[in-house]
Amino acid sequence: MTSIATPSRTRSRKIRALLAGGVVLGVGAAATLAAWNDSEFADGTFSAGVFNLQGSTTSATDGYADHPTADGAAALSFTAPVSNLSPGDVVYAPFWVRLAADTTSPATLDLVSIDSTDTTGGNSSQLSYAVYGIDADAACDASATGGTLLGSAATLADNAAIAGATTELPIGDPTSDPGEATQVCFVITAAAGLEQGGVTTATWQLTATTD
Repeated sequence: MTSIATPSRTRSRKIRALLAGGVVLGVGAAATLAAWNDSEFADGTFSAGVFNLQGSTTSATDGYADHPTADGAAALSFTAPVSNLSPGDVVYAPFWVRLAADTTSPATLDLVSIDSTDTTGGNSSQLSYAVYGIDADAACDASATGGTLLGSAATLADNAAIAGATTELPIGDPTSDPGEATQVCFVITAAAGLEQGGVTTATWQLTATTD
């Protein structure tokens, strides 16, 4: 015998299906509401270092100051007879440089340029120069040739610093102290064509570059 579904049975099945669907949807909603989450954040602070080169014409330990421009260049004290030169004379001048206290990066020192002016005559073409990096307590004299040649030229008018010739400048230990000094020895030689009564001024630029 064939079973015929009555309207009441059909409605009952639909209701049970809807209830079952409702139960499934209800479980899904409960799972979403119960999820946990957590986060981590990270940040960084970036501070620039400190860098300062100082020079002294006095000694390895005293008289340091900043000379950052040609107009404020340190006045070198050359040996006699710097004010009474004759052909063949050689004169010397020491200059000490160091990294100032609180400098945070070591550096290399390089001779990068020279500028000369003839106030009287034309002796910039009759004076040669050589610049050496030597020990802080060494004598700035003929023995300086054993140091590091930072630059040289046949005349003061020749801006011919030797590329790649540098000397190291350490930072202080601790950094609140200045770094160890390096002496720069300037050597000037008068040529045979030196003009009597001539007056010449030369200005060298030394640059420290962080390593």
